[in-house]
Amino acid sequence: MTDTPPTTAPVRLSDAAIRRRMLAEFWFYFSQNRGAVVGLCVFVILVAVAVFASIIAPHDPTAQNREALLVPPFWQEGGSAAYLLGTDAVGRDMLSRLVFGAQYSLFIGIVVVSIALVGGIVIGLLAGFFGGWVDSVIMRVMDVILAFPSLLLALVLVAVLGPGLTNAMIAIAIVYQPHFARLTRAAVMSEMQREYVIAARVAGAGNLRLMFKTILPNCLAPLIVQATLSFSSAVLDSAALGFLGMGAQPPSPEWGTMLAEAREFILRAWWVVTFPGLAILISVLAINLMGDGLRDALDPKLKRS
Repeated sequence: MTDTPPTTAPVRLSDAAIRRRMLAEFWFYFSQNRGAVVGLCVFVILVAVAVFASIIAPHDPTAQNREALLVPPFWQEGGSAAYLLGTDAVGRDMLSRLVFGAQYSLFIGIVVVSIALVGGIVIGLLAGFFGGWVDSVIMRVMDVILAFPSLLLALVLVAVLGPGLTNAMIAIAIVYQPHFARLTRAAVMSEMQREYVIAARVAGAGNLRLMFKTILPNCLAPLIVQATLSFSSAVLDSAALGFLGMGAQPPSPEWGTMLAEAREFILRAWWVVTFPGLAILISVLAINLMGDGLRDALDPKLKRS
C-alpha cells in the first residue's frame, strides 16, 4: 500500500482577519494615487484646524479693533506680528476668521452630504427595488431637479426659504439628492438578479431586509465616492451662496461671506480676498483628489492587476 499524503484543510480566515486584509488592500490601491494621499493629508489638517480652532486662533474671529483696520500681513510693510495674515476692513484678524471658517466648511459638508445621502439612498432603493410606476414617478421627479443648474436651483430654494446658513444647507442637499438616488437605483437594479438576493428572497426575507440588509451593503462603494465628491461641491456651493449674500450671514467667519465683504477692498487690500479664496481652493482641491483615490481603491474595474 502506498501512503497517501495528508490533506490539509483550507484555512478559514476570521472576520477580523478578512477586514484587515480588505483594509490593507484598500490602502494599497489608495496609496498608489499620490495626489489622493496629498489630498488626504490636507483634509486631515483641515479637520484638525476645525476641531482645535479655539486653541489655534490667536484672536476672537468676530472681535473688531478700530485701531487696526486693513493691516497687511506681517511680512509686508506696515504689517504686525499680532496679526500674521493681516486684518479686514473692521479690524478683525484674518487668520482667526480663516481658522474658524474651517469649522463652517466641515459642518456644511457633513450636514449636506448626510441629508442628501440618506434621502437619495431611500429614494433610490424604492425606485430600483419596486420598479414599475414607482420607479417612473421617482425618476421623473429626479430628472426635473437635474434639469436645472445646481447653483441656480439652490438660489431659488434659498430665496423661497429665506437667506441663512441652515436654509442654504437644506437647499444644497435637495439639489444633490438626485445624484445619490440615481446612483443607488442603478446599483440596486444591477444587484437584484444576483444569486444571493434570490436566495435571500427564497429564504423568506422581507422587502425591508432585502433592501437594507442584503442589497444596500453591496452598493456602498460608488456611494462613498459620490459622497466625497459631493462634500467638496457642497463647500464650494455654500461659499458661492455666502458670496451672493444668501448663505451664512455676517459676521460669521464663513469663507464665502468673507469674500463678499472684501469685494470693495480688492485693489488696495489684496489679502482680504486672496486668503479666503485660497482656503476654498485648497480645501475643494484636496477633497476632490481624495475622492479620486477612493474611486480607484473601491472600484475593482480601475484596480491594476
